[in-house]
Amino acid sequence: MALKRIILEMGTGNDLHGGDYTKAALRAVQDALHHSSLAFIRSLGLDINAMQVEVTIGVQQPDEVDLEAVRHSLPYGIVTVKAVKGGLNVPAEDSHDMAVIASAAVAVRFDLP
Repeated sequence: MALKRIILEMGTGNDLHGGDYTKAALRAVQDALHHSSLAFIRSLGLDINAMQVEVTIGVQQPDEVDLEAVRHSLPYGIVTVKAVKGGLNVPAEDSHDMAVIASAAVAVRFDLP
């Protein structure tokens, strides 16, 4: 048997004030999850807790993302999270505030024949 990707969902999230990369990342993951329905997993009799969930977060400061917080936001499966350079910072024109935009890719894999 081999791990096969059966779902790939993307999402975007932001923190409009304060430049919180973790907040933006969590919103991006939730956006990806809201685009997805895993009904077929139960229909096929697959164990939802056995799925491998791989999350990649793109932000301008990857080291600023709390990977454990993102991992704990996923309700099922064996979850791994990594942050990479990506996303977008949008500085405010008249203050020191900054909007942060994060991208998320959520891949689901099962061990299938």
